[in-house]
Amino acid sequence: MDNWDEIRTAYQVARMGTVSGAAEAMGVHHATVIRHIDALEKRLGAKLFQRHARGYTATEAGRDLLVVAQTTEEQFGQLASRIKGQGEQVAGELVVTSISGLTALLAPVFASFQDHYPAVMIRYLTDRRLFRLDYGEAHVAIRAGNAPQEPDNVVMPFGRMRAALYASKAYIEAHGMPKNEAELAQHRFVYNETTGNRAPFYKWMTDRVPHDRLTFRVSLPEDSLTAIQAGLGLGFVAVYEANRQADLVQVMAPIPEWDAPLWLVTHVDLHRTLKVQSFLNHLKSAAADWTDI
Repeated sequence: MDNWDEIRTAYQVARMGTVSGAAEAMGVHHATVIRHIDALEKRLGAKLFQRHARGYTATEAGRDLLVVAQTTEEQFGQLASRIKGQGEQVAGELVVTSISGLTALLAPVFASFQDHYPAVMIRYLTDRRLFRLDYGEAHVAIRAGNAPQEPDNVVMPFGRMRAALYASKAYIEAHGMPKNEAELAQHRFVYNETTGNRAPFYKWMTDRVPHDRLTFRVSLPEDSLTAIQAGLGLGFVAVYEANRQADLVQVMAPIPEWDAPLWLVTHVDLHRTLKVQSFLNHLKSAAADWTDI
């Protein structure tokens, strides 16, 4: 905004009621105040003030500008306070992005963290897109797969997420349990088209299961679980999640080939702040008790 100085000047004139009062509040010469007002009125094509002997009174257009300027001034003040206090206290917004498959594990961690630090507001993002830490879109990212390579990020191993092949009890009753890998071709499968080209277990599936047996295809991990529970076919589920579902039967136990490495990622500029370090320590402590992942 190339004319913010002029808008801020008009705000101070409306607030103080005089050119001299605005000039004193801003620490500038009164001629600068008059020049800013004249320039802004010319730019907008409208009178912002009625001039009289006692000073300046805002017109209707001036009052509209005052509302916008006051809101902007307050927002800048709030931003300055947040930036000034960044890293000095565990408070304010904490943005965490993660693969959606970890939500059930992370929710209790968020709850206990906020019990310890009630001044923190957590924003939890599980969109399929990759959030840019260098753009300030998140404080902490939990990612799966190959180690992130973006420059200026701090990347830390965070264990491995195990997956296994499951079916619903109803599916097994209707179609039987595969006795070996060769019998998989006789069954129907639930396949995630969005992550299929990246998740190691989906690569295993496409290498061994005929294409025409991938009979139900989804785009979201949670839809895959729902489809498997509904008896639409065999499919992969994270072990920790499957252990919470009484209606699932494990068809094939986890193998290392299906594991997905997990990573904690932060930007170097925020990594050492008290808020981020407090959350990372809390998360790692909680994860030490995760037995299923």
